[in-house]
Amino acid sequence: MTNPAPTNNSLTDVPGFRVGHAAVAGPGALSGTTVVLAPPGGAVAAVDVRGGGPGTRETDALDPRNVVERIDAVVLTGGSAFGLDAAAGVMAWLEEQGRGVR
Repeated sequence: MTNPAPTNNSLTDVPGFRVGHAAVAGPGALSGTTVVLAPPGGAVAAVDVRGGGPGTRETDALDPRNVVERIDAVVLTGGSAFGLDAAAGVMAWLEEQGRGVR
């Protein structure tokens, strides 16, 4: 048995997935957002929310009892209202691309 070719063990090693990051520049700036974009057609996903005060948006849609079967993107950002609103820009872009739940 041969070992597969070595990888960087990065999410971007998965064919079709793209990752982008943006951050506020400047001294003391503690803000940033990372987006994981699934390939066209989406990807199967699940979530495990933990902690005493998690900031989440749309995670309940991933419950197996609901109609959402695939995701188009995951937004990782701060849990404040500002961080949660960063997902609005990603959702707008997905809508422009004709992606996401209709």
